[in-house]
Amino acid sequence: MALDGKHSFGSIGETRVSFIEKKIHGDRKEFLTRLLEHNQFEVLVEEEKRKTPEEPQLYTLGVTDITFNPVVAVFERKLKTFDGRKVTPAYWNQLTNEAKPQYWE
Repeated sequence: MALDGKHSFGSIGETRVSFIEKKIHGDRKEFLTRLLEHNQFEVLVEEEKRKTPEEPQLYTLGVTDITFNPVVAVFERKLKTFDGRKVTPAYWNQLTNEAKPQYWE
């Protein structure tokens, strides 16, 4: 799902959430969960149903703040990295550990 312009929301269990990403692998889930919790969001995770036990486990990630839009938060520079820098689209997508002040090259 990554950063796309659509703000999607729904439910995980009985709780209304703003979806962050759907059908993501465990390492991506861990990264985004840690980043969002560091930024004071309550994160909920739901396991996707697998057709066969051999398929990798995928997850859906959401936050309880249904007004939260990850695209807006990243491009308006509202999220902070673990060392206090601002999250860039490349950092969000795990393309780099750098968080330069500009999002263009």
